[in-house]
Amino acid sequence: MSLAEHHVPRSRGGLSDEVCRQIADDIVLGSFAPGVRLDEAMLAARFKVSRTPVREALKQLASTGLVVYRPNRGSVVAEVTPNQLDQMFEAIGELEAACARHAAVRMSEAERSQLCQVHAQARVAMQAGDADQYDDLNRALHSIIIRGCHNPTLIDLATGLRHRISTFRRTQFLNLERMAESFEEHSVIVEALLSRDAVTCYREMRSHLLFARSAAARVLSAHSAALRVDPTWSPA
Repeated sequence: MSLAEHHVPRSRGGLSDEVCRQIADDIVLGSFAPGVRLDEAMLAARFKVSRTPVREALKQLASTGLVVYRPNRGSVVAEVTPNQLDQMFEAIGELEAACARHAAVRMSEAERSQLCQVHAQARVAMQAGDADQYDDLNRALHSIIIRGCHNPTLIDLATGLRHRISTFRRTQFLNLERMAESFEEHSVIVEALLSRDAVTCYREMRSHLLFARSAAARVLSAHSAALRVDPTWSPA
């Protein structure tokens, strides 16, 4: 299933959020190269929406660093180098690992129950091969763990960085086999959280984010190679 269709569904979430997700995927997957101007009228026609949700989406993308607003040029695609991305994944790995370590001993019983429910729902999405649903549940599971650390400073830092690299994390699920791997990694983390094993939580969450970076890199590399051969290619 493609994470970057050229038609925006209206059934889930706000329209501007859906447009934001679609533009972000196009940027990350190389359809919009660094430095390209993102014209509102062109994007509205591309995604069959009015210019208002496009304008709101571009504002959201500017907050993630994927888009830069320049006077007299409007919004242009920012350049994120592989080295910068490696550094961001390294940082989020450390932050979420710290959150998981604290969550192991600080999560309430209600939070642990919610974690189990989301993990069970993720199993269903993984087995169905529903990349979009699995991505939603993946973000929900990580959010529960981050909030479960009950440290406002850590929560703000981790949430902010997660927002910046959310699209890059999502691309890993273009490879359906990665969903199964991700789920198994989550299973180890969830079991450690339920057992209040802080050491394992830290180690496994950090490894999980490093695996996510490697998986996303492989997908992006394959996509870039396919685009060089056929500029109209898109993942099926």
